[in-house]
Amino acid sequence: MKKFIIVALMAMFCMTMQAQEVKTEVKQEMTGEDYRIVSDEVVDGVRYVVAAPSALVCSKQIDIQIKDGIILSVKYTRGCDGNAKGIGALIAGMTVEEAIRRLEGITCGKRLTSCPDQLAKVLKSLK
Repeated sequence: MKKFIIVALMAMFCMTMQAQEVKTEVKQEMTGEDYRIVSDEVVDGVRYVVAAPSALVCSKQIDIQIKDGIILSVKYTRGCDGNAKGIGALIAGMTVEEAIRRLEGITCGKRLTSCPDQLAKVLKSLK
């Protein structure tokens, strides 16, 4: 009987932990925190970062080049082509800190994140 109770308690503990993990994943997805860094390397003083943004946004990849804290270029793959090109053109030459300050928290429709916000999240994670 004691073995049964211990096994039952362990099973309940495992189920509770799994439920907490699922809640965390859902929360991340809802807020757009589920982006990931695909690659991050420095070549000749230029940092090349490739990120996969949240599934909540239209873009599928963000390619970023940074040198000495200055954004050299940003290129989005997929998403709203004109807006993505516009973001890249506007922040080229801007400091990473200024880009984060300007882009962080921008939403898209009813979504809690956007392509610019995803860029800010990625840049913030690089510090």
